Amino acid sequence: MPNTSIRGHFVWHELMTSDTKSAERFYARVVGWTPEAWGQDPSYKMWMAGGRPMGGLMGIPRGEGTPPPPQWFCYIGTPDVDATVRQAVELGGKVMKPAQDLPTVGRFAFLFDPQGAAFAAFTPAPSSMPRNAGEPGLADFSWHELATTNWQAAWDFYSKLFGWQKTSAMDMGPQGTYQMFGLDGRVLGGMYSSTVLPGPPSWLPYALVPDSKRAAAVVKQVGGTIVNGPMEVPGGDWIVMGRDPQGVAFAVHSKKPAAAAAAAPKASGAARRRQTSPAPKTARKRATTKARPARKRAAAKRSGTKRKPARRSARKPRTNWRR
Repeated sequence: MPNTSIRGHFVWHELMTSDTKSAERFYARVVGWTPEAWGQDPSYKMWMAGGRPMGGLMGIPRGEGTPPPPQWFCYIGTPDVDATVRQAVELGGKVMKPAQDLPTVGRFAFLFDPQGAAFAAFTPAPSSMPRNAGEPGLADFSWHELATTNWQAAWDFYSKLFGWQKTSAMDMGPQGTYQMFGLDGRVLGGMYSSTVLPGPPSWLPYALVPDSKRAAAVVKQVGGTIVNGPMEVPGGDWIVMGRDPQGVAFAVHSKKPAAAAAAAPKASGAARRRQTSPAPKTARKRATTKARPARKRAAAKRSGTKRKPARRSARKPRTNWRR
């Protein structure tokens, strides 16, 4: 029986690139993923974090017509891939790669929307059902953004295909409207129109990281480039958009500091004071005052000499041993 609960949810993310080894090093440093060979095909790598897969990594297929450019693919859930492919074509989309089965994994097809953005429709096999899309964790993909030439037309396509609903919208001034969308009470991402796209329309998934600013610093160290950010967005979260060493667009997202702190394990009150609160200056002064005479007495004992009493000055009486 088809599982209708996955319809419209982003259930998998996959990087198709020209240099998998370089991509492994880059994303391991920037996002914190560990690449792991897939048991059924060692050439396919899984991005692992916290003991579970975050997405996949593969080289660009050869010998199958014109190869696609390096890019991230978003897999969107559907209870029936073949029916989704037929509907996508009826709505003006195109087929990049026809539906096919992957044993024990599921059935998928690669498609283009009417404006040319690529995505995959995916029906997971019962044994490989992804974790509930409504329960994101650290290093998951927390946002999905479509940059296109006509977001209204794109919206008409995707809302009919996957049942997405409009949530809030943001006025970007001369750049137009940024329309957010969701499903089952959860916001999934946003879409907008642009006349200055660096390439064809495309989807951009955002990986959730602990600190976007730190991730941006690492990007520069490992051969990537920053396109935008670190930037604070409405609500207090931070994002960074960039390109990896192969030129693939990527983005990271971190929660606002208060939300991140609330999600972190809480230490006891005493432990928090030890970790975050330096000792008051008066306490440090008392500790130093007590320690110095003790060190001098110990040194005198080792050398076999006795400490001479301090000579008092007639003009300026000394009230303690410190100079």
